[in-house]
Amino acid sequence: MGRLLSLAIIAIVSGIASAADDAKFQPVDLQPYATQKRTDGLGSGIEGNNLASVPGGEQSFGEVKFKVEDGIVHLGSNIVERHPEKVTGIKVSAKCTRLHMLHATCFGGGPNKPGDPYYVKDGTAIGQYMLRYADGSGEGIAIIYGEDVRDWFFTDDEAKTTRGKIVWSGENDRAAMLDAKIRLYLMSWDNPHPDKTIASIDYFGRKSETPAAPFCVAMTLEK
Repeated sequence: MGRLLSLAIIAIVSGIASAADDAKFQPVDLQPYATQKRTDGLGSGIEGNNLASVPGGEQSFGEVKFKVEDGIVHLGSNIVERHPEKVTGIKVSAKCTRLHMLHATCFGGGPNKPGDPYYVKDGTAIGQYMLRYADGSGEGIAIIYGEDVRDWFFTDDEAKTTRGKIVWSGENDRAAMLDAKIRLYLMSWDNPHPDKTIASIDYFGRKSETPAAPFCVAMTLEK
């Protein structure tokens, strides 16, 4: 009887904790703004070079709850010409204390050296998230190569990022052929204006300036 009571209490506490997490994190719907599917080839678009192995639905990455769906927002670069340089007006209409992005970039790292067409130097700004508040003001969040993200393809001997955290790694057919893995980073940003409503978010790349082609898989507001 005592054991059953203990199990019941654990179940209740777990349910309360789960409900609290659901209230704490609010996913941003990226589907109306998606530029491709996770199951489609990223970067150069080679078949099998995709994010199909990322678990879908409500998932926790780095203790942040995200909702991973079919569509992702993949921006272009001077290598990836088929995608746009920016996607604007991602609807939010909510307040938050922190904003979390599950993202990475195609191209930039691995065996590439200075002078190679796919090389990106550490410290290069490869994109930006721009928050548009309902009062007309805004805040930009720069995406810096080597600090926030690196190439989504990687080998274990590569340098780490100084700020972004790898929160998921896996494989796809193309990566396996090259003895590499694929990865996603968590970027978390403290909102300096938590009392302001965020109307929308714009997502910018630097298509004419860099081979790096950023992509965002999911985005979450923390209340």
